[in-house]
Amino acid sequence: MPRAGFEPARAKAQRILSRSSASNLLNNLLNTFISSRRDGLSPETIKFYRGFLKLAESVVGIGVTGQEIKQFLDSRQCSAGGKHAYYRTLRVFYNWLYSPRSGYGLNPQDNPMLMVESPKVGKRILPSLTPEQIASLIDRSESVRDKAIISLFSDSGLRLSELASVRLENIDWGSRLIKVLCKGNKEGLAPFGEGTELLLRQWLSQYSPNGGNIWGINKWGIEDMLTELRSKTNLPCNAHTFRRSFASILAKRGVDSIHIMRLGRWESIQMVERYTRSVRFEDSMKHYKAPLS
Repeated sequence: MPRAGFEPARAKAQRILSRSSASNLLNNLLNTFISSRRDGLSPETIKFYRGFLKLAESVVGIGVTGQEIKQFLDSRQCSAGGKHAYYRTLRVFYNWLYSPRSGYGLNPQDNPMLMVESPKVGKRILPSLTPEQIASLIDRSESVRDKAIISLFSDSGLRLSELASVRLENIDWGSRLIKVLCKGNKEGLAPFGEGTELLLRQWLSQYSPNGGNIWGINKWGIEDMLTELRSKTNLPCNAHTFRRSFASILAKRGVDSIHIMRLGRWESIQMVERYTRSVRFEDSMKHYKAPLS
C-alpha cells in the first residue's frame, strides 16, 4: 500500500503520458489550423494565433462548451482589449474547426462560439498626424533616406513590411505608383506624390540598391529610425500612425471611404472606418452641402 502523499509509479506514468498526449493533440490541432489559413499569412499573425491559443489551451479542442469559453474569458486578468483578442482568436479557430475545411465532420450548429458574446471594447481614437506634423517630421529627419521613408509612408499608407520590401523595379515613375505585396499574398498598387518622388530620386542618386530594397536597411532598421525620431520630436511616429494619418487626411479632404479603401489596399470599408475615427463632425461639415440648396 503506497504511503500517504505518494503516487504509485504506474499511476504517475499514466498521468504524465496522458498530459503528453493531450499536449501533442493540441499541437497537432494548432498546426492543422495554422496550415489551413490562407497563403501569405504574416509571421506576426501566425505568432498571434499560436500565442493566444496556447494561453487558452484549457478551452481549445473538441467538446468544449460555450459556457466554458465564457468562464475562461471572464477569468482573464487583462484589459477589455486583451479579452477581445482572446475572443477573436477563439472565434476564428472554432469557425474553422466546425467547418468542412477542418476535416473533423463537426456540425457547424454545435460551434460553442455561437453561445459566446463578444466582450465590449471601447472605441479608442488612436493618434493620427496632421500634414503640418508630417512636414515637421520630414524636416527633422537626419538623412534624405529617412525623409523619403516618412514621406512615402504618409503619401501611400504603406504597411511597414510593404515599405521595407520596395525595390527599384517596383516603382513606376511615370504613374507614381509602387507595386507591393499586400496581406494575403495579394499584389497591390501604392500611390505617391511629387514631393515623395523628389526625395526618392534624391536618395537613389546617393544609394545603389544592387538588387536589394531601395533603403539599405530592413524593417527593424526602419523601426529603430522611427523610434529615435519619436524621441526627438515627441510626435507619434510608427507605421500604423502614418497609415491612420493617410486615411484620416484623405477623409478630411472629402475623399469617399471606398476610394480610401482602394488607395490604401484595405479589404473592407469597416477597416477604413477604424482608421478614420479621428475625423470629427466639424471635419465632415466642411464638405456638407444641404440637399435642397
